[in-house]
Amino acid sequence: MSNSNLPSAVAVIGAGTMGNGIAQVFATCGVRTHLVDLDQKFLDRAVETIHKSLGKFVEKKTLEAAAADRAKQLLTTTTDMGVLSSVQLCVEAVTENREVKTKVFQAADSTLPAGAILASNTSSISITALAAKTRRADRVIGMHFMNPVPLMKLVEVIRGNDTSDATCELVNGWSRALGKIPVLANDYPGFVANRILMPMINEAAFALMEGVATREAIDEIMKLGMNHPMGPLTLADFIGLDVCVSILDVLKEGLGDDKYRACPLMRRLVAAGHLGRKTKKGFYDYA
Repeated sequence: MSNSNLPSAVAVIGAGTMGNGIAQVFATCGVRTHLVDLDQKFLDRAVETIHKSLGKFVEKKTLEAAAADRAKQLLTTTTDMGVLSSVQLCVEAVTENREVKTKVFQAADSTLPAGAILASNTSSISITALAAKTRRADRVIGMHFMNPVPLMKLVEVIRGNDTSDATCELVNGWSRALGKIPVLANDYPGFVANRILMPMINEAAFALMEGVATREAIDEIMKLGMNHPMGPLTLADFIGLDVCVSILDVLKEGLGDDKYRACPLMRRLVAAGHLGRKTKKGFYDYA
């Protein structure tokens, strides 16, 4: 069933983990959803991943089989940015790189209808800077979903310098209609979630590098002592060590404080290509 409190059509750019999850949530809520990527290979993999995820929800009886089938029908994939011409919302979910996101934003801005909202799923990059490269700064906003998107309730809604009240209200309403809880943050490096989370992960990496404790001990102490569902090193592997380093670099550059410098051990693992779960090896070995 479609939801009148949601846009009739959306586009999600980027068929990675986050883009897949965002597309799945919109389609499950009855929205015509276009998943866009440059590489058909990633789109094919995305469809397989989304179908598998929907199947798990059906198995757990948290989603009706008919609703899962409807979501599959509502989801289309394409390498053609032209589909953006018919949507009311575009969510960018490409790699956490300022230059890449800027290019995507400029391409999307030139194709989207005049009244459409352009959102970024960025976890740290300035919404104001991205908006300044478009002709719709008042309709640019951050929609920072949490991973895994179909399960996590929070959407960190980031207001850029020129984002209008109307855009904020609309995106808050859409987020709630998706079954999420929107929480507003202003546009400063790392916003709230990663400004607080990344220093914790980074300090855990320093503690490991300095031999304060084993990786297992560090994670267990934070789980049992702080009631965290997973330890910081396990969480870093889940997020991606490359993403963690990129966010820390944004924090250090944007806030001008050396306390955000990425731990050399984490940089070394990234240089070796050990990025966490997605490469089967990070702080832990998942092979």
